[in-house]
Formats: sequence, structure tokens, C-alpha cells
Amino acid sequence: MFARLGSVLFVLWMYGLLVVMGILCAPTLIGPRRWSRACLKLYLTLVFGGLRVLCGIRYEVRGLEHLPEGGALIASKHQSMFETLAFWMILDDPAIILKKELSYLPFFGWYAMKLDNVKVDRSAGAKAMRSLLEQTKRRIAQGRQIVIFPQGTRLKPGAEESYKPGVAGLYSATKTPCVPVALNSGLYWPARGFTRKPGVIVVQFLPAIEPGLGKGAFMTQLETVIETASDALSPAGNGKPSA
Repeated sequence: MFARLGSVLFVLWMYGLLVVMGILCAPTLIGPRRWSRACLKLYLTLVFGGLRVLCGIRYEVRGLEHLPEGGALIASKHQSMFETLAFWMILDDPAIILKKELSYLPFFGWYAMKLDNVKVDRSAGAKAMRSLLEQTKRRIAQGRQIVIFPQGTRLKPGAEESYKPGVAGLYSATKTPCVPVALNSGLYWPARGFTRKPGVIVVQFLPAIEPGLGKGAFMTQLETVIETASDALSPAGNGKPSA
């Protein structure tokens, strides 16, 4: 009962803040991008503070030493809305690959585009991949880290879903390191459903996969390290991080 009540209050807090700060920070949408980034950081600080107080959820980041200097691909497990938000706090200036539909959302979409994230139209076929490559290369040239969820959707812990080939295309075309990320957010902030559960979300950056692997070898290594490390962060794995 208390978990459900806390979840209700948190949802009201998160979306209420989105509207209030979205309006108050609207002038930043016509100013330098760093102004909108500052507003987003403040918003997320308040959101994650509310998550801790109302739901008993905090987060821990491991393996930051694995992040290379400059532009890189960040390929993350996706279990929750949590990491969609958290990477904007954890990384200095990420560009997250988002579905085009999200750019149409009031407030969220406006700021997502102002922050120069990567928008992809999944219905556009080969044209979408060309656009994705062009946007990604520009942002990597700016020294930004590109966040991609290679399974393409949020999944419950333990659920299986193939890794989509788009991440291999980006890895090959950009010739940059790819940092795998394991996490366990779905244990506490579920991919589907409403009630959040108290606990510690772990976001674990793993050793970078350096450029130069073939598509098959890259995909095999990426999936193996992410799935193995994410399983190790589940109760069955005793929450122990992998190497």
C-alpha cells in the first residue's frame, strides 16, 4: 500500500514539475543550449530527489573509468524510463537516440530537440538509417556520447529480445569505442506497470569495445557482456558487478 501511495505521489511530482519547469524555463528554448541543459539538470535533481524520498529508490553508478575521452557510443540495457532520464545526469553532454514520436510530446519533446538529441523515424527504412548515421557522426565529431538502447524497447529483467543491427552499423560507421552498460532498473521502476519498489538501481559501465571488430563479432560481444553483467545485478546474481 505504501509503495503504491509513494508511486502516485512521485508520478504527480515528476509530471507536475515537468509542466511547471517546462513553462518557467521556456525562454531557454530560444537561448544557448547550455541554458536548457542547466534547467534539465535542475529538473532531474528534483525528480531523483523525489524518487528517493517518495519511493525509497536511489541509484549508484559504477565503472565510470571505462568512459573514453571525447565521442563514443554508449550501448545500454533498457528496462525502465529511469535510464532515459538518468543518462542526462550521469554523462556530461549525451545525445540520446529517441523515437521521432517522442519529439512531438509537449515539454519533453521540446527540450529533447533543443538539447540536440538524435531523432530517428523507425518507419522510414533505409532513409532512417542514413539520417541516424549523419546525426550520430555530427554529434560524435562534437565530442558527445551517443546513447543507444540496442534492444529497441524496455524489457522486464530476464526477458529476452534480440539486439537490433543498428548499433553495429553505428559502431562500424563511426569507428569509435562502444561502451556497454548493464543495469537493474526494472527491478524497482518497472518497464510496465505503476508501482515502484524501494531499492538501489545500479548503472554499470563496462570496458569499451574498441573499434575494428566485424559485425558478427561485435554483436556477440556486446550482447554477451551486457546480458551477463545485467543478470549479475539481479537477485539471482546476488547483485554483484561483473568485471
